[in-house]
Amino acid sequence: MRPLAITASCLVSSLGAGRPATLAALQSGASGLAPCRFESVDLPTHVGEVQGLDKWRIAGKLARFDSRNNRLARMALAQDGFAGAIEDARRRYGADRIGVFLGTSTSGILHTELAYRHRDSVTGSLPSDLDYAGTQSTFSVADYIVHAFGLSGPGLVVSSACASTTKVFATAARMIESGLCDAAIVGGADSLCLTTLYGFNALQLLAEAPCRPFAAERAGLSIGEAAGFALLERPDRAAPAPVHVLGVGESSDAHHMSAPHPEGAGAALSMARALTAARLRPVDIDYINLHGTATRAGDAAEGRAVMSLFGSATPCGSTKGHTGHTLAASGIVEAIIAALAITEQFIPGSPHTIVADPALECRYVTRAAPALITRVLSNSFGFGGSNASLILGRAE
Repeated sequence: MRPLAITASCLVSSLGAGRPATLAALQSGASGLAPCRFESVDLPTHVGEVQGLDKWRIAGKLARFDSRNNRLARMALAQDGFAGAIEDARRRYGADRIGVFLGTSTSGILHTELAYRHRDSVTGSLPSDLDYAGTQSTFSVADYIVHAFGLSGPGLVVSSACASTTKVFATAARMIESGLCDAAIVGGADSLCLTTLYGFNALQLLAEAPCRPFAAERAGLSIGEAAGFALLERPDRAAPAPVHVLGVGESSDAHHMSAPHPEGAGAALSMARALTAARLRPVDIDYINLHGTATRAGDAAEGRAVMSLFGSATPCGSTKGHTGHTLAASGIVEAIIAALAITEQFIPGSPHTIVADPALECRYVTRAAPALITRVLSNSFGFGGSNASLILGRAE
């Protein structure tokens, strides 16, 4: 694929709002995980909750989009000068030439969960003012952004579990290459809800203590929430940008509804396809941002996939000990973290993972450290065997 420039980006997670807060937390080893106090949830687990979302209510002409998920998106869009970058791109390209390609999994399901508490006592009907399309629909977050910025280019939302906001980079590349748009907003949001927390608990995948990716004593994941966005443009039509998208790889092994292929077959295929798209070899990658959820089966499968392509020479790590597993949003959050690793020349650490599991063999980094980073491969693997790998590199 032809490289695309990342000309702007923004994010919000339990680490804080904006890239500077995120960078400070990554470099200091801080974690955003805390004992779960979300809504009425009664589970012994830690979560990465974003505080202060009530301050980001959506009102006025866009009030129909008001939900926790869209508030999270709104909060992110207000960070890092991203809204101004969209306005500038709109002036340069036109409203109809900017695509919006986002990802989410549960979207605004919390809004419906809360509405369910107020259903009619006789008929069981949900409140009449519940706007499903504006709040819970997976397209809601893209629809909100389209209306908020007056855009009219192509738009869609990918909902492929935890691979969603990595897959949209591939969607944007195809759309720009085909001439359907000149620039693209990619990313997405996923917010805490009861369905996610109780659902993962039912699957026996939640850890009580903060998650410990790739540790021998790993006991499951910690759920987080986040939103992040990036603006992609052709390098020859954009202002100089320090980081480019070099390649994206996708695969679907469909091994199981929730468990990964035990040998990481689909994961290895998506990484190999990303390398091919970027015209790179494994030795060209300086750091691998693992999906690294801290489940026993998931980490083992990804470790085998990494070893099959890269061996033990390439440093790798997971940042989910910082943010928790932000589900569909993890791809964009970790893409922005990968970009920070390139621009700031460091490898992030892995809070709560003291010693990596020696059985996984790969070169797992537990503490943040300075490093010469030119290219990063970032993995996102979802339920059902939906896999995506993204390669970012320093602009040449």
